[in-house]
Amino acid sequence: MKKSVQSKQELAKKWAEKGFSCDLWVDPPGQTWENYIHDVDEVVCAAEGELEFEVSGKKQILKPGDEIFIPAHARHSVRNIGGKTARWYYGYRR
Repeated sequence: MKKSVQSKQELAKKWAEKGFSCDLWVDPPGQTWENYIHDVDEVVCAAEGELEFEVSGKKQILKPGDEIFIPAHARHSVRNIGGKTARWYYGYRR
């Protein structure tokens, strides 16, 4: 069953209740972001496309509607592997 993608407003409200911000990021095909570390927890929800997240050495594929939690200080990478523009929401713990 295909997961539904929430609107930014719905997602922002849900994440705000958990103490997270909510913004949109857009990556062209093939874009990669390697070996990032943040001082705060992060959440991500794929809105369009297919993304590979690698968090502390473990890989996970995100498709629209999938969410992932990235704990503070965890080394992580993001790769747009879907062959088209990817859009994803991200939020940091406030």
